[in-house]
Amino acid sequence: MPQITLPVPAPLPSPAEPQAGPPPPLRQDLRLHSSAAFADGSPAWAIQDPVTNRFYRIGWLEYECLLRWDWPPERIAEDISTHTTMEVDAEEVQAFAQFLDQHNLLRASPQKVQQLQKKSGQTPWKSAQWWLHTYLFIRIPLVRPQRLLQTLLPWVQPLFSWTALWLLLGATGLGLVLVARQWETFTHSFMDMLSPSGLAGFALALIVSKTLHEMGHALVATRLGVRVAHMGVAFVVLWPMLYTDTGESWRLRSHRQRLAISIAGVSTELALAGLATLAWALLDDGMLRQSMLYLATTGWILSLALNVSPFMRFDGYFILSDVLDFPNLHERAGGMAKAFMRRKLLGLNEPDPEPFRPEVRWKLRLFAYLTWLYRLTVFLGIALAVYYFFFKALGIFLLLVELWWFVAKPVWVEIMVWKKRWAEVPLGNRLGLWGAVLLLLVVLAFPWSSEVSAYGVARAQRQQVVFSPQPAQVLQVLPGSSVQAGQPLALLDMPDLHARRARTQASVQALSRQLPALMDMEKGLDVQQATMRRLQEQLAEAQAIDAEAARLQLKAEFSGQWLDVDPHLRAGAWVNPRVPLGVLVDPASWVVDAYVPQQEIERIRVGAAARFWPQNWAQPIAATVIALDGARTQQLAYPMLDARFGGKIATQAHEKEAIPAYPVYRVRLQLQAPPPQLRELRGTAHIEGQRSSWLGEVLQTTLAVLIRESGF
Repeated sequence: MPQITLPVPAPLPSPAEPQAGPPPPLRQDLRLHSSAAFADGSPAWAIQDPVTNRFYRIGWLEYECLLRWDWPPERIAEDISTHTTMEVDAEEVQAFAQFLDQHNLLRASPQKVQQLQKKSGQTPWKSAQWWLHTYLFIRIPLVRPQRLLQTLLPWVQPLFSWTALWLLLGATGLGLVLVARQWETFTHSFMDMLSPSGLAGFALALIVSKTLHEMGHALVATRLGVRVAHMGVAFVVLWPMLYTDTGESWRLRSHRQRLAISIAGVSTELALAGLATLAWALLDDGMLRQSMLYLATTGWILSLALNVSPFMRFDGYFILSDVLDFPNLHERAGGMAKAFMRRKLLGLNEPDPEPFRPEVRWKLRLFAYLTWLYRLTVFLGIALAVYYFFFKALGIFLLLVELWWFVAKPVWVEIMVWKKRWAEVPLGNRLGLWGAVLLLLVVLAFPWSSEVSAYGVARAQRQQVVFSPQPAQVLQVLPGSSVQAGQPLALLDMPDLHARRARTQASVQALSRQLPALMDMEKGLDVQQATMRRLQEQLAEAQAIDAEAARLQLKAEFSGQWLDVDPHLRAGAWVNPRVPLGVLVDPASWVVDAYVPQQEIERIRVGAAARFWPQNWAQPIAATVIALDGARTQQLAYPMLDARFGGKIATQAHEKEAIPAYPVYRVRLQLQAPPPQLRELRGTAHIEGQRSSWLGEVLQTTLAVLIRESGF
């Protein structure tokens, strides 16, 4: 549940107009609870709004204000300063009153009642702001589970014992050991999840896992005496996520108890994953074993990779906040980082929002910077996912909304603060900022880069891949060695050819004996012609058999190295026409087929120098550009370059052919020396091209994307 902390002695903003009389009275339905002390030891309380079920954590100053709330602000401040060790002025009291009014914690005045009535009479869905907030985040309560949780609690009470913990750890450890012994089977089964049925099973396992995750939060909260107001589903950028309202956990005085509630969900998922891992290792193949695989991978991957991250407002963030006993960690760390930047970059007299020790201050700033960087990466990924998920027009609109709301808007808000206070910035800092901006533009616009990197394959320019023309039996295969042009590489045999040759020769001999006798017969002209045609057919068949037998003698087309011969291939073995028997390469001439992105191809010219770095090699090979393709590559000629097979060129999903996902052009390089190992090698080519700046490349890429995506 959202909660707002007012740390002490953080300075509070002053209202626009001072109040002459006492502030409006508090609502009578509010509740005040004693809360855990702040990290500096100062006492804390929580104001509960039962209407919205929100908790607002306040400090000593605010508590003393509430004790004297019927007095005017000046008298409240004077009395607190007299009877406590705090020095308070009327503006701080007025700021607290403004805070209470903003969150509707004061009794509404007639003007406020009219405003609320007017607001309630409006139709929110007609507002663009309402649609924006609904699209970005909407929460739908589904159940009020308190009675069910009270019923289930006695049944699950044994799970909170040390015995259950040690049994669970032992079962998980045993499952991991057994899976490690069947690791190949486990990974192969994991790849089956990419099928439609596998994705459906994974989605079902995700629902089960996340439901138990939220039940873990709810049961631990109930066990500690915290009421669970409701459970439901929240849509974050249209992505459904279950949630549990444990906002009343701020009534707990112990941060360890709040930590137990925060960590319960992840612990439940990991426990489920551990038991599912053991079950998978013990079960036989079948649907039940595959289901355990889904549960195990769901728990291990999503819990460890997503939920434990403290940079988003998931369980990891609340766990870290409870471990440190530091509520509102994101907001408070962000405030420290912004104040630091304003002091260092603008030279403003900007105090830290809260007084911390030096070692705490730099840790909070570092955490804020890491959080901003992490969120930038995540939000950019979400924006692209939203763009590709919807049809193009809606995708572009939602992409812009994502980029503005999550990326550009926070930056713009801070820039507006800088603009508003620009008159306070010293001249030296202004010159420094403008100089830094100018230097950055120069660095970005200067054409530093002259090399174009391209991923490709080095191969012999002349090569002969030898296949059997038909299923045949091996008589002899030449072992790998140097060969001359015309030298036999493999001799194959087809027993069927011998039988066909014998039948054909017998037929030729019989027809040859019949033909002279027919020439002496009277009225045998038709028979003679028919016999002659049959004899010619049999002779043609004999020639075809001889030609087919000659094709079984596989010879070298040029002089070179005979490589990649199966050492286990022996005489008498049968070979498949789709399996190569070996490769003949010309070691004197090697080329590289490299694939260059569309925006880089214009920078390359024929004759440019280049270097080819084979993968996992320490030394490059000099090369020269000899050819450029004039059209984009429609299909990769080398499967080893495909990202699906360990390469670096992304291809379109759900396609049997290796079709590049983005436009690439083939560039052919001539290597000046063959590689030491005469094998096809993956690697990266660095080609000398026309100089370009980083800014120019970004603009060119952006323009290309806009042109490509502008068609509807």
